[in-house]
Amino acid sequence: MLRLPHAVLLLTAALGACESAPVTGRKQLMLVEESQAIQASNEAYAEVLAPIRKAGKLNDDPAMKTRVDRITSRLVAQAVLYRPETAAWNWQVAVIDEPKTLNAWCMAGGQMAIYSGIITQLTLTDDEIAQVMGHEIAHALAKHSAERMSTAMASDAILQVGALLLGKSGATGQMAMQAAAAATTVGVQLPNSRKQESEADRIGIELAAKAGYDPRAAAKLWEKMLAASGSRGQSDFLSTHPQSEKRQEVLAGLVPQMVPFYENKSPRPEYAFKTP
Repeated sequence: MLRLPHAVLLLTAALGACESAPVTGRKQLMLVEESQAIQASNEAYAEVLAPIRKAGKLNDDPAMKTRVDRITSRLVAQAVLYRPETAAWNWQVAVIDEPKTLNAWCMAGGQMAIYSGIITQLTLTDDEIAQVMGHEIAHALAKHSAERMSTAMASDAILQVGALLLGKSGATGQMAMQAAAAATTVGVQLPNSRKQESEADRIGIELAAKAGYDPRAAAKLWEKMLAASGSRGQSDFLSTHPQSEKRQEVLAGLVPQMVPFYENKSPRPEYAFKTP
């Protein structure tokens, strides 16, 4: 009896490894446990910040750090209401002094960073910072890191199985493998990435509204991003992120649903987290 290669076993397992995403209920491929993604992120966070700290570019602007902390603490409090188990996460946010960098991110487990450039170059308001960080927190809430790791594992398995089935070598075999790789990228990875970005937009705008930040700032943020990047066009084909103009339309359409959360007069709780 022939033994199936490990890649085939992994691919077989992937067919049944679907879960429902927290918050939205979208079906996700999950070969990697969220706890594994969090463990990997803990190590990666320390490694990323170490040289930045050494260069004196970590949290070196007290006023900006205080502002980011205040906004993010309200967003994290709402995130914990969505998923109470995340209260045990090691939530923290770093402000990185990179004036030319328009970026922010949140790893699995709630460890975040925002670059000074996105705040200063775009002259972000508190409402707009909340949209940036709400979007990034949403990626962690929806287990996107574990999902991306799972997709990468499944993609690798597909390529290995393809090689076995093709049984080719030399230039012809290499061309076939490149075609298989391209098909895997288009058919498996990028559609999930587009879904993840749209999902994070949807969750993030709600987090921000419930934290007391104006949802109308979401479309304004992307208007600023569009002006800064010079990007144009409606198409998001072969892109890991939907184009900014398209994002503006979708986010603007969500505003009427979000305004009642924003206008709610209930107290806005805050979450106390550590400084990295």
